Amino acid sequence: MTGFYTLFYKEWLRFWKVNVQTVLAPVLTALMFLLVFSHSLRGHVEVFPGVDYAAFLVPGLAMMSVLQNAFANSSSSLMQSKMTGNIVFVLLPPLSHGEFFLAYLLAAMARGLVVGCGVIAATVWFVDLPLEHPLWAFLFALFGSGILGALGIIAGIYSDKVDQLALFQNFIILPLTFLSGVFYSIQSLPPFWQGLSHLNPVFYMIDGFRYGFFGHADVQPLASLTIVAVCFFALSLITFWLIKTGYKLRQ
Repeated sequence: MTGFYTLFYKEWLRFWKVNVQTVLAPVLTALMFLLVFSHSLRGHVEVFPGVDYAAFLVPGLAMMSVLQNAFANSSSSLMQSKMTGNIVFVLLPPLSHGEFFLAYLLAAMARGLVVGCGVIAATVWFVDLPLEHPLWAFLFALFGSGILGALGIIAGIYSDKVDQLALFQNFIILPLTFLSGVFYSIQSLPPFWQGLSHLNPVFYMIDGFRYGFFGHADVQPLASLTIVAVCFFALSLITFWLIKTGYKLRQ
């Protein structure tokens, strides 16, 4: 496992060496969202009984940060390696396809989880945040970061230029995360939009993660976890197949 550990450590250092940009900046962005939305809507919105709106926002913002940063880590790493040509130094060593996949995936998950923990740690000073079911919160954070990490690998493999990667970020990742219930409960939406929200896999990640804090959810958490787990394994199989075939990597 020396090759796997070395590649994972390289990917870890890649974001940790510039942690002001990759960790502190997303935490600050989440704090700005919390400040603006809680100041505007606190006292006007009560999503769950007895839960302050600012507290309601925190798990959603933390999970959104986990997902966006997990995607950003794996996608930008592979895309930049292809653009600069140093991807050859990863492909030439005798690394198995599984080691290649797991190193990039786990590094992406690590960055996402570190940022998510940073958001929670920075916001608990301002809001009273319970944690009723920590195992549920951890499982949804783990699977959520894995899904976006795998999707980031797919985007990094496919993208040859920055604007191609921006298509994934602007037309897939941002809409899915912002329309997933980060800032609201889908119960407040009209029936058509509620049904449409149930087609968004990110909604189940946000809703299940929030259940871990408050014990309230719009969907039964076991059903949400099943959907999230199926998405994770399906995307992992697709990603592993792309790596194994060498699509846009060995050309």
